[in-house]
Amino acid sequence: MESQDAKPAPHPRKFRFGVKCRRARSFAELAEQARELEDLGYSTLLMSDHFWDVLAPLPACAAAASATTRLRVGTNVLGNDFRHPVVLAKEVATVDRLSGGRFELGHGAGWMREDFDKSGMTMDRPGVRVERMAEALRVMRGLWADGPLDFEGRHYRIRGLEGFPKPAQRPGPPILVGGGGKRILGVAARLADIVGLNPIARSGNHDEATDHDATAAATDRKLGWLREAAGERFDSLEISMNAYLAKVSDDAREGDRLIAERFRVPTGEVREIAHALVGSVDSIVETLQARRERWASSYCVISEELTRDFAPIVARLAGS
Repeated sequence: MESQDAKPAPHPRKFRFGVKCRRARSFAELAEQARELEDLGYSTLLMSDHFWDVLAPLPACAAAASATTRLRVGTNVLGNDFRHPVVLAKEVATVDRLSGGRFELGHGAGWMREDFDKSGMTMDRPGVRVERMAEALRVMRGLWADGPLDFEGRHYRIRGLEGFPKPAQRPGPPILVGGGGKRILGVAARLADIVGLNPIARSGNHDEATDHDATAAATDRKLGWLREAAGERFDSLEISMNAYLAKVSDDAREGDRLIAERFRVPTGEVREIAHALVGSVDSIVETLQARRERWASSYCVISEELTRDFAPIVARLAGS
């Protein structure tokens, strides 16, 4: 029998793990958290982008990078309409350069209606927001490249602007685009390096329809859209999935109850939820391996309160 600590055989899509961090209230607290993630073998510390009680993501990423030497830092994900891409390109390149090339840009069209309503920003229809985000990605890549950028789009117009600084990673930091709709997954297929397969929130809120879009069947459909749009690029894409419910537990019945309540499904359907990881260390390892085979997903993102509980899983799978 294989040892519990044995690494599985190498796979072309290597596992890595990211942690979404939201609770730090000081540099000392964030630095301690970042160093723990690094020591435990996590790949990336990730910051979200909302107007409620979370730190501003880019300064927080810079601070976390300054406290570590190997840990990558990134956003999961920035709302495009909150920043002009010329400004964002400069800030991202600065964080990437000052971190020694350890930044990952998660970028999205913005989905939470509350962010727009409370800030007084206009929340355009999804097609407009996705189109604008795609233009923004092209602008940023152009500013990270050598030479001045001229760009004429529907939403952005750039005239002979040379981006500075250039990022340490060339041709630029890896870009993650996530979503659950065909349109945004098409943008990700063409422009991203990392693609997040997510439940869709059409209403602008995390509601029952969002929970019911977290199924295996829905994920199969999204992967099909992505494969079709990416064509030959598909094999070069890294596929990421967030675990919106995760818990290490040997109590299978309790685990089923937690998934059923969180995703508002009957207990008989909990095994069909693709964005939950509940079970023993061994069963979660097996689930992640099965998901990699089915959906090519190798980048798993969890929330910060699970950092220590998931450490044995990271130890077994990271890099394999």
